[in-house]
Amino acid sequence: MAIWRTVVGKMWLTIIGLVAVVIITLGLFLLEYIDLTFTDPAEIKRLFSYAGIVGFLLTTFFAFFLLTKITQPLREMKDAANRVAQGDYTTRVAIRSSDEIGELANTFNQMASELHTLIRDLQHERDHLSSVLRSMTDSVISFDAEGEVILTNPQGQYLLEDWGSVDWSDEDVPERDANVPGPLRETFRNVITRGKELTVKVHVKSGVWSVVMTPLASTDSVRGAVAVLRDVTEEFRVDKMRKDFVANVSHEIRTPLSMVQGYSEALMDDIAATPEERRELVQVIHDESLRMGRLVKDLLDLARMEAGYLEMNFQPVDVNGLLSRVYRKFAALAKERQISLTKSDDDPSLILEAADADRLEQVLTNLMDNALRHTPSGASITICASRIEKAKGDWLELKVMDEGQGIPHEDLPYIFERFYKADKARKRETTGGTGLGLAIVKNLITAHGGTISAVSAPGEGTTFTITLPVAAPRKKSSSASLR
Repeated sequence: MAIWRTVVGKMWLTIIGLVAVVIITLGLFLLEYIDLTFTDPAEIKRLFSYAGIVGFLLTTFFAFFLLTKITQPLREMKDAANRVAQGDYTTRVAIRSSDEIGELANTFNQMASELHTLIRDLQHERDHLSSVLRSMTDSVISFDAEGEVILTNPQGQYLLEDWGSVDWSDEDVPERDANVPGPLRETFRNVITRGKELTVKVHVKSGVWSVVMTPLASTDSVRGAVAVLRDVTEEFRVDKMRKDFVANVSHEIRTPLSMVQGYSEALMDDIAATPEERRELVQVIHDESLRMGRLVKDLLDLARMEAGYLEMNFQPVDVNGLLSRVYRKFAALAKERQISLTKSDDDPSLILEAADADRLEQVLTNLMDNALRHTPSGASITICASRIEKAKGDWLELKVMDEGQGIPHEDLPYIFERFYKADKARKRETTGGTGLGLAIVKNLITAHGGTISAVSAPGEGTTFTITLPVAAPRKKSSSASLR
């Protein structure tokens, strides 16, 4: 910067001008005295030269003095202000005097210190907020008033990318809302228009999302909206299964109760004229009471499992005898329905060191009953067992295979859940029960330290595979916890 453009330079030029004016003025008044005193013109020139040189030196010295005391501190404060503006909040200015310049430098240092503290606190708050957003399992997405995404956490970013693969094109969508995902557009418009928080549920890709959208309001307008999205697909599905469960239980109980009531009233009114007719009515009442008993037993077993405790009696079990008992139990019924029932040959190695034979028989009975109910005449059902080796030791594998209707692929992941009616997708007239059987089966197998899986497809039958450890899964005792 040229010196004449600085404050000191301007003061210097001003003082030089004043000195020149003073010298010229004095010279005009002193010309007569000079003429009388100095006769030699050279001496007059030297006098004016000496006076000019002395005046120039004095003003120059004064200018450099001002440069040191005023301009240099101001330049340092200017450079320090530039560094603060660039983000270096630790910058400080040296205080060289106690005058106004020194006070200005001290005030600048205090401002820089407070600004540093404020920026540090803001960064801590930002980092804290960022950590909270990253740790949230919910998706958080912030939009401005034009629908542009301005902030999101990793879950929200993943959700935007996932929903971005869906075509939300709509001819009526305004350009300002084009970047808002389709399921959120209507809610976004209402929040921006009304300035009030809204809570909705949206269905996207077979999932259910609970959306809470809150406006970002300034003093006089709404400048955007924040949406918090929670995946409630599981809760929605469980709630629906519970409702279906209550409806199924009500239906299953109402049917035998109605029949027991109707046939008992018939007996009371002496509608049956012969002993054979009375025995037939009594047999129906007896069958329906057994059906209700099985239903209540299933409900009690499920209640014990949900409480985390179920009586188990672990002891060595001969799997060959277990298969034979289950085979004999269903052989007559399968023959009556013209279904071919086969089992694997006996194998002396099929021994479980510690298992509950009654509970395993209950498992196989439920699976066989399920297979018989969904296998048409002329088809076959096979029950078999074999010994397999895994990295963790010897295991026994039990299989129940049928050639029935099969289970839809979308239902397979849920058939072992407690409130899921596994056969709901099949023909209603061939189904029965409440969907508790497979849930009980899974819990009993888990109590033995084993696993159960199913492979099925509509029209291709179903294969249930049970894998049990040959060695004792735990210390033998009279009970086992299912938690």
